[in-house]
Amino acid sequence: MKAILGTTLLIIGLGGCQSLNTPNEPLYQTQDWVADGEFTTGVEGPAVDARGVLYAVNYKEQGTIGQITAQNKASLYVKLPKGSIGNGIRFDKKGNMYIADYTQHNILQITPQKQIRVFAHEPTMNQPNDIAIADDGTLYASDPNWQGGNGQVWRISTTGQVERLKKDMGTTNGIEISPDNTVLYVNESVQQRIWAFDINKNGQLGEARLFYQFDDHGLDGMRTDERGNLYVARYGAGEVAILSPKGELLRTVKLKGKYPTNVAFGGKSGRQVFVTMQKRGAIESFYSEYAGRAMTSL
Repeated sequence: MKAILGTTLLIIGLGGCQSLNTPNEPLYQTQDWVADGEFTTGVEGPAVDARGVLYAVNYKEQGTIGQITAQNKASLYVKLPKGSIGNGIRFDKKGNMYIADYTQHNILQITPQKQIRVFAHEPTMNQPNDIAIADDGTLYASDPNWQGGNGQVWRISTTGQVERLKKDMGTTNGIEISPDNTVLYVNESVQQRIWAFDINKNGQLGEARLFYQFDDHGLDGMRTDERGNLYVARYGAGEVAILSPKGELLRTVKLKGKYPTNVAFGGKSGRQVFVTMQKRGAIESFYSEYAGRAMTSL
């Protein structure tokens, strides 16, 4: 979660992953995956590629992307162009990385060969924050205005064409797609609520329906698992809330730190959840019963 106030190892047969855990994988128990201070307090946007490598923004300094190949094995992946700072990260099926560059109003693309280009630019964006990616490569970006307490949602086509889908929402932040690609979830951090939109065949969004309303604390990044459950980083609450596709609170996973910014699935089973932690500049981890939606679609 950023506010501008002034200035995976290829998993064979992963789709058949069941809710089995080994003694070495206790469910919903957090541990440190990357120690304090390895990333800045701008750590965000965790995402895992098809080789099993975890990435997050702002490794050691702002405007970078770090890669984590194993527990406490973090290193610099790339430096972004001057003036760019990343937030959300997603991968397409070709291995291209997409980054929400919130300072320059861009969606950046980084190829597997580390070639960086502006994939999409929209000057009327407030600051692209988190991004979701459909199976066909279409991107959806949240776009909060922290000072105004409002936000927007954008659609970015596979050719980089930008279209605003929603305006006059609350402070849009976390954004994710259901496993069957029919529902887009968007949360509003300050208003503490999550909306669900049907995704029409033309990529447009249907009417908003309230999916879940929290009573306290901010909301940040979100991911769905293979069952369609939604994992929500609860900023300030120090937890990840897990909601069913029907909008029922299934459980909360208590974290060591209080300020999670985003979540991503990875690991050998696709069931390991990585959580970026703002104040700590660290990454925590726990195992879920189910693999992530993004892992099963790689």
